[in-house]
Amino acid sequence: MLPQRGGASPAGGCFVIEVGVPQLQRLPPGETVRAFQVSDGYWGFDEYDVARQGLISHHLWLGDGTVDRLSFPFRYVGPSELDLMAQLAGMRLRERWGGWRREPFTSDSDKHVSVWERLPLSE
Repeated sequence: MLPQRGGASPAGGCFVIEVGVPQLQRLPPGETVRAFQVSDGYWGFDEYDVARQGLISHHLWLGDGTVDRLSFPFRYVGPSELDLMAQLAGMRLRERWGGWRREPFTSDSDKHVSVWERLPLSE
C-alpha cells in the first residue's frame, strides 16, 4: 500500500519496493501453470488466473517419503499500475531497475526495484 497524500513521508522522501513481474509472456496459449524451479527435493510452480490478475504460488518440498506443501495467493500488478497508485498518493517515479544492482528494467526482467519520491504539496 502506498502512503496517503499528506502522510508521514516529507516532500523529497522516497518509497522503494521490489516486486516480481509475472512471467505471462512465457505461458503458452491456453496454459495457466508455469514451473519456476524443479529439483530432486523441491518443486515450485505458479498457477495464473489472467482474467483476475491473480496467481497462486505453489511450493512442494520432497523428502524421506513426505511432501510438505505451501501455497499462497497473490494479486499481481504491473509497473504502470503501481505508477498510477503512486501518482494518486502524490508521488512520482524517480528510478526503476531490473534488480538491486541497478541493472536495466526490460520486458525480460522478472522483477523490478522502483523508487518513487514524494512531490511537494504545490505540485
